[in-house]
Amino acid sequence: MSWVNDMATVKVFGYADKLAASHGDTIDFMVSVEGTDSYRAEIVKLLHGSGDPTGPGFRELPVECAVNGDYIGRPQSTIAGSYVLVSEVDVLGFTGDFSLHAFVFPTVPTRGPQVILARWNDRSELGVALVVDEMGCSALWIGAGQGQVARISSGVPLVACAWCSVGATYSAASGTIAVYQWPAGTHLNNRLGPVVGVGREVIRRARVGVAPVTPGSAFLIAACWRDDDSVGRCFNGKIERPRVYSSVLNETDFRALTIGDSVGTADLVGDWDFAQGISAQGVPSPIVVDLSRNHLNGECKNMPTRAVTGHLWTGAEENFTRAPEEYGAIHFHDDDLEDAGWDKDFSLTVPEGLASGIYAARLAAGDCVEHVPFVVRPLRGVSRAKVLLVLPTATYLAYANERSAFDANLGQPIIAHTPIIDSRNLDINEHVEFGLSMYDVHSDGSGVCYSSALRPILSMRSGHQDWTSALWNFSEDLCLIDWLETKEYSYDVVTDEDLDRDGSDFLKRYRVVLTGTHPEYSSARMLDAVEDYLGCGGRLMYLGGNGFYWCITYHPEKRHVIEVRRGEGGSRAWQAAPGELYHSTTGERGGIWRNRGRSPQKLVGVGSATEGFDVSSPYIRMPDSFLPEVGFIFRGLEPSEPIGGFGLVGGGASGQEMDRYDLSLGTPPHALLLATSAGQHSDAYTHVVEEILETYPGLGGTQDYQVRADMVYFTTRLGGGVFSTGSIAWCASLAYNNYENNVSRITGNVLKRFLLDESL
Repeated sequence: MSWVNDMATVKVFGYADKLAASHGDTIDFMVSVEGTDSYRAEIVKLLHGSGDPTGPGFRELPVECAVNGDYIGRPQSTIAGSYVLVSEVDVLGFTGDFSLHAFVFPTVPTRGPQVILARWNDRSELGVALVVDEMGCSALWIGAGQGQVARISSGVPLVACAWCSVGATYSAASGTIAVYQWPAGTHLNNRLGPVVGVGREVIRRARVGVAPVTPGSAFLIAACWRDDDSVGRCFNGKIERPRVYSSVLNETDFRALTIGDSVGTADLVGDWDFAQGISAQGVPSPIVVDLSRNHLNGECKNMPTRAVTGHLWTGAEENFTRAPEEYGAIHFHDDDLEDAGWDKDFSLTVPEGLASGIYAARLAAGDCVEHVPFVVRPLRGVSRAKVLLVLPTATYLAYANERSAFDANLGQPIIAHTPIIDSRNLDINEHVEFGLSMYDVHSDGSGVCYSSALRPILSMRSGHQDWTSALWNFSEDLCLIDWLETKEYSYDVVTDEDLDRDGSDFLKRYRVVLTGTHPEYSSARMLDAVEDYLGCGGRLMYLGGNGFYWCITYHPEKRHVIEVRRGEGGSRAWQAAPGELYHSTTGERGGIWRNRGRSPQKLVGVGSATEGFDVSSPYIRMPDSFLPEVGFIFRGLEPSEPIGGFGLVGGGASGQEMDRYDLSLGTPPHALLLATSAGQHSDAYTHVVEEILETYPGLGGTQDYQVRADMVYFTTRLGGGVFSTGSIAWCASLAYNNYENNVSRITGNVLKRFLLDESL
């Protein structure tokens, strides 16, 4: 692993409260500064994001506005970790007898004390907490402050990834504590099967001289209060059906709870059933329902994972919406993050005259410069151009703060060279509290299925290079922006979230729609919108690779959050656990679109074929490219010249991730195969895994003809058309030789033809 040590002693980070805004909208910016007490903010329009000397270099234009100026800076903290907050706690005083119970599935039980249920303040040591202690055992803590704390443990460690019924009681009259710990899993829902036995029944009793004094803070599930303002000791794993009683339950009662019987309903103070709220539309609400007479409903914080199997899962139904009682658990993580929660530093009201495009708040402190990007989109119902770029912001969120560079088992084999680690990658790795990407796994090894825009996204920055030392996603899409600006095309920009919300009515106002370089993540509404647009005569230029691949959903109540569930196909960094492939936010099935009958070939003529990150290659023209009806595409080119034997990414236009023409997967029969990169890639490019039913030698680019990028063109109904390049690296070749090259020429030829009113 190569390290580039250009870290600054001063750091500035930031994020905005939205990724896109229209004229008159207000965007709030949150900023954290380390190593100094001031910074300067200026609004800029972003044009090009690479400092490569063979290209135009970094390009941005200043925007005159009132927010430009100097600001007082200070560090802002981010508290990661998910939990449930129960605010109405007057009846949860724990001033007399009480009992606590829950089903738990700890994933890393020996990782220090982790809270199951608590009204506990760590600093003052006040209150009550049912925990998994530092030895991995269930335990009860009661505290009266000033060092008066009793901690009674079961003394038997919980088994990782195995369901257990845990509980504790406290008798105020006798000062007696009992801790219960009983296995509760089945042959399906534990990591270990019944042939080895999982855990054993434990009851531990002790008399203590401490009576709990309840703090003023709220009751929490899966965390406790570190002090009066922040939480900690977050639980890793699943919790199901937590209960609180105002009486002392006995062994018979706990045995009944373990097998699912009702107990002591008259003394039931809180009974949180996480299966409540599950419907055909998923479980999008953060509210968890208390079935007791007190109705102490709670609220999930920091997006713990819903739609996960519980201790009653039978395996007969994998769609949680059809068997809610089997999915009554929530999976909590100590590194979940929905909202960094920083205080606002300044706000921008988007000026009326500001053209649609990609902008940023440029934050400078000392030698450190940070860009916080945002899109200025056209007002709803208004278009000021004939060209629309749909910026693949869902892909940006999926890759947000990706840490694959630091996975030695994964990084180097994939990119076929040593990962290049610069200061930005180091910042991403060091600031785990900024949240993970959907290519990472949580600290307990489970996959990250949610991503939020309300946090610093250090990978979504002008000039950001991934660990292959290449432009990637946002910075690569700026290559297309600079080409549009240099060629003086008028264009509007919207985001994936806009497309998901507004659908095809939005697209139909434009003669031509452009994709970014990597529109990998799409919702059903997004695909519907593009299909409807093309069916009404629209023209689409797909200028990327590996597009329309993974199924995603936007949270219906929190539009800054997307969800993905990876499973049974696709190039994936993790795979959903059995029974957990359906999206919690909508109830839809996850995975890749191809496995839901919507292969990308049906939409744009090509679909994912390969990925590689060593060297990019040119395209070679195919016989279809010489047909008269596509002569406009190759106007100005010599018949035999390679296309894109140059570029800012790997030295060629076909590279990184690439797509292939395939009639068997839905490429329209009349589609024309214009050019291909077949036979020009190394064995670092391999055939995509979803097409490999058996492993065998010869799957690399030097031997497998399906490892390639294909350029395709076809017409659609009502005079529309689709042009697809099938390569992420295509747009990174636009700027070569000051935009005078055949990649730029082909892109311009197609765009000019698509802009004409006449039928294709």
